[in-house]
Amino acid sequence: MVIMKLIRWCLVLPLLLSAGLARAQTPAGESELLFREVRVLDTARGTLGAPTDVLVRGSRIAAIGAGARSSPSTRVIEGRGRTLMPGLIDVHWHSTFTSLSQADMLAKDATPETLAAAVAAESQRTLLRGFTSVRDAGGPVFELKAAIDAGKVQGPRIWPSGAFVSQTSGHGDLRQPHERSRRFFGKPSMAEEMGATFIADGRDEVLTAVRENLRMGASQIKLMAGGGTSSAYDPVDVTQYTLDEMRAAVEAAEDWGTYVTVHAYTVRAVRRAIEAGVKCIEHGQLLDEDTLKLMADRGIWLSTQTLRASTEAMDPMRREKRRPVIEGQARTLAAAKRLGVRMAWGTDFLFEPELNVEQNAFILGLREWFTPAEILKMVTHDNAELLALSGLRSPYQGRLGVVEEGALADLLLVEGDPLADLGLLADPGRNFAVIVKDGRIVRSAD
Repeated sequence: MVIMKLIRWCLVLPLLLSAGLARAQTPAGESELLFREVRVLDTARGTLGAPTDVLVRGSRIAAIGAGARSSPSTRVIEGRGRTLMPGLIDVHWHSTFTSLSQADMLAKDATPETLAAAVAAESQRTLLRGFTSVRDAGGPVFELKAAIDAGKVQGPRIWPSGAFVSQTSGHGDLRQPHERSRRFFGKPSMAEEMGATFIADGRDEVLTAVRENLRMGASQIKLMAGGGTSSAYDPVDVTQYTLDEMRAAVEAAEDWGTYVTVHAYTVRAVRRAIEAGVKCIEHGQLLDEDTLKLMADRGIWLSTQTLRASTEAMDPMRREKRRPVIEGQARTLAAAKRLGVRMAWGTDFLFEPELNVEQNAFILGLREWFTPAEILKMVTHDNAELLALSGLRSPYQGRLGVVEEGALADLLLVEGDPLADLGLLADPGRNFAVIVKDGRIVRSAD
């Protein structure tokens, strides 16, 4: 019943969005914006500059300093010494699955229209929390992204992975108990029908699944390489996909100039993924130092999260499966930093929309291992560098994560100095005076 509602929702979503179901439209941006007397946060270096002017023309930062001059048509924003920094980036976001709970989908009065409205509304709230870009790490998202890009719905830039690619019994095998194998019984699962996952076994099926996602516009591929905590049938310790199958995914992605990122926690799963040519590991909280050193030596990204042991909505099975992951988290992150692993950050919220209001606050969880300057760099500059691995498959060409001439104008005007008080990020409603995406003001308290 839940999946059937989602299937109906996915089928009608393009029509609903094109009809303007989500009322939050992208406002018509000014041709030029001038931020006067702002202090620019250099997230790469961890420094805050002296007051200066920053001119935005169209979608890009046109000038900083002496060359930032206004014209009669320029909209001027008085900085008054406040901080101008890049927009935040979450590289492990699930645009659809973070917007809906199981209860939402089970509700008797749930309709495709109400589910689509919930996803569109959460998309707007994500942007208004200051997250101007997200990497969608799996799920039905292409229609939402198209609606955002067309200005029909307000939301962040989205780097879509498309459907999870999973082996039978893998972390992305989302079949209901009564659903049998497509290979033997000829019927795709309902989760596959809705675009949530591809269950692909063997080199040929993996190639087809990856190419289907690329055909739909995936900017990178998400492959399940090991067990997970939110799935019922795969223990955390299991390794998923053979080396040949994983290499097939990497080859297909690389032929399109992009990369594969894998869900994996364990040494065995991650080492197999590295041997296959994978460029990024999602999670990795059960890794040892030798494997982390191998990642550092080869420039493999670790896309990490600051997970909590449990939440009110989490069922007992998920809490128990998460326990070893939580136990390994502090050790792994400390070792990864010491060994010089390239690190990115995301939230990975699933089916708990009440958590979304804490998206910013979860950044603060990194303080156990990183300084404020390191954290600010990770959630802007470094996350942007991970997005750039998509190369020409990136849906938005241009530099993000920095406030520099020529960069894309995704900007936050912050009340105060985040280097001195990182906690400012946790209350965007109070502390983000202006939010700009693609050169357009999407929120202004001035």
